[in-house]
Amino acid sequence: MKKKWLSYLMVPAVALGLAACGSNETDENATVGDQVDHEIIGIDPGAGIMKAANSTLEEYELSDWTLVEGSSAAMTASLKKAYNAEEPIIITGWSPHWMFSQFDLKYLEDPKGTFGEEENINTIVRNGLAEDKPSAYQVLDAFNWTEEHMNDVMVKISEGQDPAEAAAEWVENNQDLVSEWTDGVDSVDGEKLSLGYVAWDTEIASTNVISKVLTDLGYDVNISQVEAGPMWTGVAEGSLDAHVAGWLPLTHADYYEKFEGKFEDLGSNLEGTKLGIVVPEYMDIDSIEDLKTAE
Repeated sequence: MKKKWLSYLMVPAVALGLAACGSNETDENATVGDQVDHEIIGIDPGAGIMKAANSTLEEYELSDWTLVEGSSAAMTASLKKAYNAEEPIIITGWSPHWMFSQFDLKYLEDPKGTFGEEENINTIVRNGLAEDKPSAYQVLDAFNWTEEHMNDVMVKISEGQDPAEAAAEWVENNQDLVSEWTDGVDSVDGEKLSLGYVAWDTEIASTNVISKVLTDLGYDVNISQVEAGPMWTGVAEGSLDAHVAGWLPLTHADYYEKFEGKFEDLGSNLEGTKLGIVVPEYMDIDSIEDLKTAE
């Protein structure tokens, strides 16, 4: 039985990144900010996680840093380029994420707790799904996996494998777990089902996996990539049947509050996610406090 999410906080969380600049031949006396031009590369504009990035800058009095809107793909591309050249770069990362399997990274300490505690990823379904599509509801309610499971899919996708193919391969190789999700569930004959997801590596992986499981049960599943706002709106208004991408209690707190009562929260499908500022291990920096410009 999954633990239901009972409370939420009003401060969204974010993943942000600091673009690497210059080369390895930097002034040994230069501050971290000087080394990366005080530029902070964020992700999708308007996302709740971007609000937390700004809050973090304010809380740590980092007024000399500039937050630049971007995307998850742009952030990881910047990380890869800098890491391969052993150049300084600071990003705000989150776990699970395939980059932790590809690069030697570390989270910076967050003494002010601006990124909050660990979060969970919850399954959110439209009201009435249990009555309309009971088999889908049962599977979605039972869906629960670990960071290691998710990373298996994400790494393959990051290496160029088609997401649907990576998900199908994972489902085939993990039938013991999948059978727990589908135990006692009746198959259907072509019933339509719509799932939404945001273009984060975690949600691309989880949505393709659960889509494959539901397809194997006989559903005609359509998955739609949307922004977080439309994803929550779609479930609340009934144009989407579900999403498995509710980061709570921080990241999607605004949407949870806005639409509460217009959806059903089935609880966590993955527990213990982490958000924060991340740097390569080769950088001599340990805390967000270290981003302050020395007086």
